[in-house]
Amino acid sequence: MSDDELLKKYNALYLEIIMRYREKIEEGERLYMAELPKLVTPDDESVRAAVNKIKGEFLSYNFEENFSEAMQKAYDFVSGSVSQVSPPIQFWLRPGQVLNIGAGDIFDQAVLLCSMLIGLGNLSSKVIVAVKGEDEKNYAVYCEYKGKLLEAELGKGLSELKDKQEMLAKIGVFMGSEETAYEFNDKMYNSIA
Repeated sequence: MSDDELLKKYNALYLEIIMRYREKIEEGERLYMAELPKLVTPDDESVRAAVNKIKGEFLSYNFEENFSEAMQKAYDFVSGSVSQVSPPIQFWLRPGQVLNIGAGDIFDQAVLLCSMLIGLGNLSSKVIVAVKGEDEKNYAVYCEYKGKLLEAELGKGLSELKDKQEMLAKIGVFMGSEETAYEFNDKMYNSIA
């Protein structure tokens, strides 16, 4: 049996085990919304290493002068280094785990990007999640910088927006609609709509 065939058999076996114990795994993975800030970890060793790599691309990183360019580099890093994989079960990963594995779902990527932006000095960085129904969600990361709102949607790019209302509309949350939203970072959680 070739190594590829053996790997496929192991993967099938692991998937079978995971699916058999799905309910028990997901039960242990439950987080209350107010606990989401625990996932944003700018001080994680792997996150700091990724942030320092980006800072090292500047002659002398200065938040006031270089943050918008550093944000683009962080976005490119997350988009290019972390494969988007959605496991068949609900499973929380911290940014360091996402970096070490090199994979995570879009939520994991957003939390990693937020952690990196905080590490780059922007303490206003937040993950925002728009929820429509039970299964449909849109994710973005945003921050304030020099009086502007900078927003990143993984897979869609970066935008400069005039205000939070424009950002909410961009991710599908409109006043008076069924959609709700919440935002969080390492210090706070807030329900928006």
